[in-house]
Order: sequence, then C-alpha cells, then structure tokens
Amino acid sequence: MAVSGQRRRPVVALYERIADAVHDGTYPPGSTLPSEPKLAAELGVSRPALREALLLLQEDGLLTVRRGVGRTVNDRPPRRGFEHVQPLEELIGTGTPLRVRALLRTVEEPTDFTTQHLLAPARAELRFWESVLTGEGTAAALSHEWAAADELLDRVHPEFARALRATEERTARGAAVSMLSVLLGASRETALTAHSGITATLLGRRRGDQLGRPADTPAVLVTQVVRVGETPVLAAKHMLPTGAPALPVLQSH
Repeated sequence: MAVSGQRRRPVVALYERIADAVHDGTYPPGSTLPSEPKLAAELGVSRPALREALLLLQEDGLLTVRRGVGRTVNDRPPRRGFEHVQPLEELIGTGTPLRVRALLRTVEEPTDFTTQHLLAPARAELRFWESVLTGEGTAAALSHEWAAADELLDRVHPEFARALRATEERTARGAAVSMLSVLLGASRETALTAHSGITATLLGRRRGDQLGRPADTPAVLVTQVVRVGETPVLAAKHMLPTGAPALPVLQSH
C-alpha cells in the first residue's frame, strides 16, 4: 500500500487528542468540556483549529452541544437510520452524475469514527479518499471515504481490494471516481448492505474552503457504512452544503 508522507491530518490529530481525553476519563461521560478559549490554551492550539475538531467530534456522536451549558460528553454513540446503496454522485446528480475530483488519496490510522464503524484496531492502516463532487462548475458535496484494512478486504472481499488498488493507480493519472462506486462495481457477485444516517451541521473553516462556502454555511451530513455480511468494508461521510442538489430519501417500515 502506498503511504502518504502525512500520516494524519492536523485536525484528525487534534480530534484524537480530545477523544483520548474522553476515553481515559479526563472528560468522563456527562461532563462538560472547558470553554473554547480555555481548552485551546490547555491544548496549545488555535481556536479555529479546535472548533474544527470539536465539530467532527459532535458529528461522530462523542459530544453534544447544550444551549446554556456548552459541549458535553455523550454516554454512547447515537443510533442511526436511512439506507440506500448508490454512489452519491449518481444519487444527487438529477439525471447527470456529478464529477468526482480527487483531493487526497492516502492511508490513515483509525479515528473514533472508523474504529466504531469499521471495527478497525488502533494501529490499522485504512485507505482514505477525500473528494469534491462538482456539477456545472459548482462544488456540490465533499466526500470522505475509508476502506477497511487491506488484510481484512483480501479475506472478505478480494475483488474490492484489487479494484481499489487498480483505481488508485488510475487516479494518479487523473481519472477519479468515488470509493463507493468502486465497491459497487466490484460486487456484482457479492451482496452488500448499507446503514446510514442524516444529520444537520455546519461546514466549518476547512470544508468551507474546499467547497468555496463560508465556514458557517448550514449543511447536511450523510454518514454511511457498507457491509459484506456482518463485516463492514467501507465507511463514509458526505457533506452537502445549502444549495447542493436535492438528496432523495426513501423511508419504509
């Protein structure tokens, strides 16, 4: 597996520092985090960087913002719903699939999100793809996708493992696609199930820069986990800012 020189994005490293403090009991379940200025001083980081990491921790269910109280540590990750297995670029393309532009193709150690959803051990190496989906010259969504570790994929879905490696080689030459589209293309003989969730959030500074929107732009966050049998093989976050193409949702019971 090709490894980027940057093992962990700065915001992810900060995210993990705070998550570790939650897990080691520094901030136990139900406790309230220090104020942003105090926490930034304790960690030796800027407030904008801290705000980005806190936003990710909220989205991943570790923290909750309570009016008049601040950010509190959750007892357990939230339940999630919504199910559909289809690449986002096709799902919101309104007849014409959106284009996928690769921003980053690398490997990362797990965060709480990927540990929870991909059941990855602490020092595993997970393929991470960051992409912007565009239509008519406008950035419509930002996608973060992670695959399970290669050794697990080689065992439970070797076709997907081979397709990922081949696609990364083609991406280096400029042909970008989403990880989910690679998985679906490699699964003609393999049954998949997906479990996803939809929540409201804000873009934040970094993602706002990537999508050409202000940091405080409201957005819809779609999380998705795709499994082969009981084994998760892909986890993703898709950020759709205000003004993005509509996301169709089918509910049933």
